[in-house]
Amino acid sequence: MAEHHFHLKADWPGGRNSEGYIEAGNLKTKISIPPEMDGPGIGTNPDEMLLGAAATCYIITLAAMIERAKLPLKEMSLESEGIVDVTNGVFTYKKIIHRPTVALKATAGEEEYQMLRKLVEKAEKSCMISRAIQGNVALELEATII
Repeated sequence: MAEHHFHLKADWPGGRNSEGYIEAGNLKTKISIPPEMDGPGIGTNPDEMLLGAAATCYIITLAAMIERAKLPLKEMSLESEGIVDVTNGVFTYKKIIHRPTVALKATAGEEEYQMLRKLVEKAEKSCMISRAIQGNVALELEATII
């Protein structure tokens, strides 16, 4: 069994509305509470980072699956939305919606499009971040296949 270890260093000099800094490999950024939650909105925040982790994991997983299936990919993009519920002062990351747009080359046939539709769904269930948050954050997929 192989294990991969990732490390993050965080500095947080003050109270709730302070700004901090994180560093983890190539990720180096200021952090704070977002303005939507009455924070200073400097740098990024945990809500954006969870959304970013889920979205990048999904699109990278999908790209790998498309490549392995030897589908004639023309282009691919992704928009994702994270929804945080605030009820009685309790913040809950409620849902992430992935909206991939995937286009195959003009040479693609119906069999390849059928495979692509399967992979678009499978990638969301196969991504390690999706599996990590499963049961805690709802995941939805609204794909556009061209």
